[in-house]
Amino acid sequence: MVEKLSRGPASVHVLTEPFALSQQMISKHIACLVRARIVIKTKRGRESICTLRPQAIKAVSEWAISYRQFWEESFDKLEMVVNRMKQEEVGNGK
Repeated sequence: MVEKLSRGPASVHVLTEPFALSQQMISKHIACLVRARIVIKTKRGRESICTLRPQAIKAVSEWAISYRQFWEESFDKLEMVVNRMKQEEVGNGK
């Protein structure tokens, strides 16, 4: 859905088409994106039009990158500890 919106605004009906989900499920998904401020939903006559907020996607991306760096460093430290423990086990004849 976000992929489709990255190409431009789309109606809820158009966003529903490629998915084998009910209109209600799609609406719930869109509501989550609106609450997360990733998508803006506006009325145009009888249609609801959704528009992606690229700056929100950028903020999410930056947040994810910072956590990725944190976890990569944590896993590197964990790997060093595990390797040290394995070497100690080998050195103790286990």
